[in-house]
Amino acid sequence: MLRRIVWHTDKRCLWKMIYNLGVKGAFGFNRFQRRLKKGEFFPAFHFISVTDDCNLHCQGCWVTGKEKNNRMEPEMLNQIISETKAMGSYFFGILGGEPLLYKPLLDIFRKHSDCYFQLFTNGTLLTPSVAEELRRCSNVTPLISFEGDEQVADIRRGGKDIYRRTNDAIEVATGAGLFTGVAMSVCKSNLELALSPEFINGLIRKNVAYLWYYIYRPVGENPSMELALSKEEIHKLRQFMVDARLKFDIVIVDAYWDENGNGLCPAASGLSHHINAAGYVEPCPVIQFSADRVGEKPLDELYRSSTFLKSLRQEIPQKTSGCILMENPDWVVEIAEKHAAIDTSGRGNETERLRKMAPVPSHGSAAPVREKSWMYRFAKKKAFWGLGAYG
Repeated sequence: MLRRIVWHTDKRCLWKMIYNLGVKGAFGFNRFQRRLKKGEFFPAFHFISVTDDCNLHCQGCWVTGKEKNNRMEPEMLNQIISETKAMGSYFFGILGGEPLLYKPLLDIFRKHSDCYFQLFTNGTLLTPSVAEELRRCSNVTPLISFEGDEQVADIRRGGKDIYRRTNDAIEVATGAGLFTGVAMSVCKSNLELALSPEFINGLIRKNVAYLWYYIYRPVGENPSMELALSKEEIHKLRQFMVDARLKFDIVIVDAYWDENGNGLCPAASGLSHHINAAGYVEPCPVIQFSADRVGEKPLDELYRSSTFLKSLRQEIPQKTSGCILMENPDWVVEIAEKHAAIDTSGRGNETERLRKMAPVPSHGSAAPVREKSWMYRFAKKKAFWGLGAYG
């Protein structure tokens, strides 16, 4: 696996990944841990939605149906990155909408060449020219969403010819020498594909470096509750990932379980929080309530003073090791109202939607499955990416 990744990744991209993500990431995570021991808080990573604009209309997307799409001002984005770097953290997840629709994006990557960015993209705009620009930046790993086969992808993503366009994007990215990942939001309609050895081997043949599985969460204008996995299906997915790590020459990432198979919540752990395109700081992308906004005060002061985020970190672990939004949507509304957190969904009806939402199983609902691979056990215990930093 390492030989394949080293051979097919552009050497400057490989160096930036090792140094900006690996070395700096390890130091940043250690600083995060030291802050916690001193009773201080600032997240280890930020996930930032730079725009609500998108060229698709996916099931379960949190940005659809907004009354007005927001686009983050470059000055605000630079502020977030600069203030986070000052706290010793250099890794950022860049989300949308579709972030490749955000015109200042490449300039941001170039300006902050000392950082490492994970670009969450549907891939339809990842042209050879864009891939070449990302290669020149060298500090970006595209994470391309793969949501189903020819029959499923168009329905899941609300577009046309998505399966072919996604495969084309993967080949363009790996062909440019980018350290490339593929992500799948696993739901009932693509579970069979997710568990298919043919699917994984196909990614390996395309020289994909890592595969990230996460569980479908019913949110947004079209939550499609019928796609949520059952407890048995979640357990099946978890068991498959543990076994697959010993079989396939590709890194398999999950966001939700520790080395012993116990559930994790990035927001509850404080490892990461989400900043939406309007600048509101949210616990995670799917909990669309906020009591704090970038620009009102410096970020370190914002996190020190936010009683809303602090209460979530304290109270969620007492209720679940899984996703509180899926398991107890009523409680999310209650704590938001308690702290006068506003609805940041852009639809104006998130409180009403969650009060009507029936609970569904999450990763905390399934029986624990312990990691078999010593490498993954070590990574999940020590390395930042394995401790639920990705949400």
